[in-house]
Formats: sequence, C-alpha cells, structure tokens
Amino acid sequence: MEGSETGWSRPAEPAPRWRALLDRARHAARGPEQPDTDRRVDDPLPPPRPLGPPEPLGPPEPLPRRAAHNGYAGRVPAVNQPGEPGYGPEPGYRAEATYRVDPAYRADPAYRPEPGYPAESPYRVPEPRRPEPPELRRPDPPELRRPEPPELRRPEPPELRRPELPEPRRPEPPELRRPEPPEPRRPEPPESRYALLETGYRPEPPPAAESRYALLETGYRPSATGYAAPPPVPEPPVPAPPPAVAERAYQARVEWRPSAPDPEVERATAVLRRELGTPRVLAFANPKGGVHKTTATVLAAATVGSVRGRGVLAWDDNELRGTLGLRAGSARHARTIRHLIGELAQIEILEGAGLHERLDDFLRHASDGSYDVLAGEESPRFAQRLDQFTVRRVLELLRRTHEVVCVDTGNNVESPNWRTVMQAADQLVVTTVPREDAAFSADWMLDLLHEVGMGELADNAVTLISCPTPGRSPLQADLERHFASRTRAVAVVPYDPALETGSSIEYHQLQPETRQAWLRAAAVMLEPFAR
Repeated sequence: MEGSETGWSRPAEPAPRWRALLDRARHAARGPEQPDTDRRVDDPLPPPRPLGPPEPLGPPEPLPRRAAHNGYAGRVPAVNQPGEPGYGPEPGYRAEATYRVDPAYRADPAYRPEPGYPAESPYRVPEPRRPEPPELRRPDPPELRRPEPPELRRPEPPELRRPELPEPRRPEPPELRRPEPPEPRRPEPPESRYALLETGYRPEPPPAAESRYALLETGYRPSATGYAAPPPVPEPPVPAPPPAVAERAYQARVEWRPSAPDPEVERATAVLRRELGTPRVLAFANPKGGVHKTTATVLAAATVGSVRGRGVLAWDDNELRGTLGLRAGSARHARTIRHLIGELAQIEILEGAGLHERLDDFLRHASDGSYDVLAGEESPRFAQRLDQFTVRRVLELLRRTHEVVCVDTGNNVESPNWRTVMQAADQLVVTTVPREDAAFSADWMLDLLHEVGMGELADNAVTLISCPTPGRSPLQADLERHFASRTRAVAVVPYDPALETGSSIEYHQLQPETRQAWLRAAAVMLEPFAR
C-alpha cells in the first residue's frame, strides 16, 4: 500500500499541482529566507538550464484577476477558536510518509507581479478572546435580540427573576379626577322582629306615590325661580243624573243574542222530521245529461239524512256508468249493484238485524253517516241484466231497510229500469238548469209521461232549478213561471263553489245559504207524505 496515492496497489503517481499549492500556502509564514525543510536530500535536482543566448522576453501573458479578498487566503486559523468557525486541519495532523512534492512544479519564469499590487502582510493568529465578566457585559438592544422559541427556553430560577415594576402613572389633572365613592357603611345588626312585636310596633303604610302625570294634568309649568307646583284646583261636583237618564243608560248596554231563526227553515226542518207512513221513493229524472241529476240526488239524500239521522239511501240506477258512487259516500269497498244482484236471492230471505247486516256489505256510507249509497255498475254490458223484474226486487229490498230512497235515473227513457223506477216512484223531481236545451228536454219528458199514462206523476212533480254559476240568469224567471204551470212546485237552489270542482260532495262544506235552500227544497218534496 505504501507508495500509492489511492491505496489500490497502483504505482505511485506524482502529486497533483493542488497539493504543492496547499503546501506553499501552509508554509508561507516562514518567510522567503527560510529554507525548504520539507525537501529531502535524496530528491533529484532539476536539470540545469542550457547555456545560450537569452530568449527574447515578450509581453507577459495576462494573469487571471484575483477574486475579492475573503480574509482567509493563506491563513491557518486556530482550531475551535472562540468566535471563529472550526476551519483548518485538525490538531495532530501530519503529512503521510509517502507524500512527495511534485518535482516538475516550478514557478513560471515569465511571471511578473502587477506593479500596483501590494504584498500581503504575513498572517498572524489572533489572540484568543477572553470571556467578558458578566458584570461588564452590555445587554444587547431589544431590537437586535432574536426571540427564542418557547420550546427552547429554560425556566429562570425564581431567585433570579426580576420583580415586575408597575408602570408609572401620570398624575391626572384635578378637573378630570373622578370623586372617590364613599366607603360602604356596614349595616347595623337588625333588631329582632319579635322585640318590635312585643312593644306593639306596627309598620306605617308607605306614602302613596304621586302620579307623574298629576302635575301635567293640573297645568304645571316650570317657573324661572324654581319648580313650585301651583295649588290644586278643586274639581266642580258632578251632579247625579236623573233616574230616567240612569235607567236609559242601563238599558243601552250591548248584549249578544242569537239571531232569530228563519221561519221557513224551521218549518222545513219540522216537515222532514215527521213520519212518512211508508217508505218513499224519490226519482230524479231528465233525459239530458249535465243537468245536475247526480248532484241533486246526493244533496237531497244528505239533507234529509242530516235531519232524520238515519234510514236514507241514494241509488245510482244509471245503466251507462253513473258517477254517484264516486261523488257520494266513502269507497270502503268496490261492490256495486251487480254484486248485490248476484246474491239477491240469499239476502231476500233474511229478516231484522240479519238483513241489515248482510245488506250493509254492499253499501257505502257518507262521511258523517247520515245516508247510505248503492253504487251503479261501471260496465255497460251489465245493463242487459237490469230488467223490469230485477229492478222491482231491488226496490222492495231497499224499502224494507230504509225510509227514503233517492234514485238517480239514467238518460235512456226507453230502458226497462228507467220505466220501472218511474212506475214505482212516489215523487218525481225534474232537475234542470237555466238553459233552453235543458228546459226543453225536461218539458219533453213531462209530455212523454202523459202519453204513457203517468200524467198524475208528472202533474205532482217538483221542478228543481240548479244555478251552475253565481248570479241570477235572465232566463230563470221565465223557467220558474213555465214549470210552475206544469208541475206542483218549483224550487231554486243557488250556486255553491264547493260543487264546482265535481269531486266528492260534503254537505257540511256548503255555504249556509245553500244548505237552507236545500232544506226548503227537500221539505217541498216530502211534504205531501208527512203526517
């Protein structure tokens, strides 16, 4: 390994040039007169320069400009010197025995120093700085102190902490000083309440507080000299009213009294509560559609049921898919007249409570329970099974369980069920609206009844005029006079916004005027049978 530069068994190579420069810098402090002690005796001398004419000296080659002086060129700073960085060889450093100076290194003979470049003074090792005693140390100004992170701060011992001095307070001018509050007086111990009771002490009532508006009422005005209130002015005595005036004032007080009931409404209610003798069938008919037959059937049953409380039924006998089952009653099931006819033979043989319970399986009920509903079949093919004999059996069954049966007839006057209901009806109700086509259809139906031998039913009929819009139609008076000459009575029911949507009909949602009009109309229908 000896004699090698890298230690990998390679032949020794001449030391690089930077090694000689480093040695020259290290031994620069010896001075030019000191011999080179590092050169060994056995080192070969450089070859002699051949004699001959001197070589012509040309202009020196430009040397690279030196960098700015950094204060460390050619210096060997002390190791671990206070205030200096630890730069330089470690203590005890010795060159290796195998180190050899490059023999080929020689200074360039053409080198000439610049004329204006001063020679550097030899480097002197600065003396070590002695620590300054604490009593002579000057504290650093606060603006130069670096804040120490809180995690690196050492807790200061309590004996070395400086007491915090309060900030000096500037004297406050006398005119701005606030008066110091007086010292609170300690409350004296209260005297025993029992001692006061023994001596017969009674607390005096507190003086009545004077109203703050009393001075304003008496005309008080602040004077220039002071706040003296004027003497009170006695109020003049109020003379007592005479007995007649006091009695009239007592009688003038307001008392709530219920409004007097309409005599016509009371009379109609009394008619609907009477006994009818036997169950009655009311047929609502008009060959034209859209004349409020279904609405009149539902409202007539609801009105009579609200007064009588029970025994009222509405039947949809329309063979062309009527809507009475949708607009009246609660759809608790989907059974219709078709299901009832399918089991009619088993139901007809029942009596009493068993009959009511069995028939109730095919009926729907109003929301308030005032009337029942027998819905019609939706399929048009079922109309073939409603013959004259079947319709009579259904009417006889309903008369056994209900006192008033309101039937919504269809539009086909030639069907057997329409003719059978007309023959079995006790009261015919001709429904119409104030329109010429609806009135013409109703008048034609009355003529047809006279032709088929039911003139008495047509003469005793009740014409019901329903107003589909608010206000009175100019044709309404003419229709009232015309049907009053052909039927027993004419009843008019007003427009109600609750009926305009065409949805389920709720009797309690109608306006009071509408309910009163239906009470009078229902009383006119049942008045010939009331006892």
